[in-house]
Amino acid sequence: MKDEKLQKALARMGLGSRRQMEDVIRSGRVSINSAPATIGDRVSIGDEIRVDGRLIRYKAENEKRRRVLAYYKPEGEICSATDPEGRPTVFERLPKLTHDRWVMVGRLDINSTGLLLFTNDGELAHRLMHPSNEITREYAVRVLGEVTPDIAKNLTAGVMLEDGMAQFEDIKEGGGDGVNKWYHVKLKEGRNREVRRLFESQGLKVSRLLRTRYGSISLPKELRTGRFLELDKKDINSLTDLVSMRPRQDTGLQGAAKRKQDRIKDKPLKARRDFQRDNKRNDTKESPRKNTGDKGSRQRSDRPTDNRNRRSK
Repeated sequence: MKDEKLQKALARMGLGSRRQMEDVIRSGRVSINSAPATIGDRVSIGDEIRVDGRLIRYKAENEKRRRVLAYYKPEGEICSATDPEGRPTVFERLPKLTHDRWVMVGRLDINSTGLLLFTNDGELAHRLMHPSNEITREYAVRVLGEVTPDIAKNLTAGVMLEDGMAQFEDIKEGGGDGVNKWYHVKLKEGRNREVRRLFESQGLKVSRLLRTRYGSISLPKELRTGRFLELDKKDINSLTDLVSMRPRQDTGLQGAAKRKQDRIKDKPLKARRDFQRDNKRNDTKESPRKNTGDKGSRQRSDRPTDNRNRRSK
């Protein structure tokens, strides 16, 4: 008996969404055991699957170790695997996988920062992003101007944007002085630049945007800009519960990898602001004044202090 549909298997292995894989199959780019594949074909262990002639190492769904990363995206990185303009991408700092790939869960625009999730389970990524599952995203937003009660009412009741109605599930004040104020908002979808466009619809300009939560995962306090942490079994299972997926026995960190992760949590790595700064540090030695030992662990974070009381610039 064949295990699963071909398009689902390819999506689960991170080659793209199911719809994209269906298009790839229709275009004749996929073969099973040297025969052209068609939509609806099923595959199992032992089948030779090739996409554009490249052998795909197929594993049954319950045999593959499910992994999830939490990454603190800095400004200036784009949410793409490659960029024709040569800009840094969020994938460049992730750990390398053998016969597998990381799939990004949602996006942030180049000027936004905060939590990005990556997983090697394409089906999990697909469900976490699908609008029907209504996974909550939370953001800390610094706005030039004030969100009056009437504006807050508009934003939570619904605003017509160029791609349809949009709204915040919730909006709360987050502090700030002068003309720049912080707000905390929740969404249950992830359309392109949706948070910024909602505020712009009310004549307000977003000057900073930080994602603080995706589903059941909050941006870890010990995670620094440009760094990642791998989630443990408990956190991964909390995500699968949100989208009605069965947990797997072989999930998350184990052995030496788990011990290393625990050490990083106890002693966080320094923030990495951008690739240009990293390259400059590799080319020149830091002065004794900059090399201040544990002071690096107190390097300023991109997030608002305690999500409140941050002084605006």
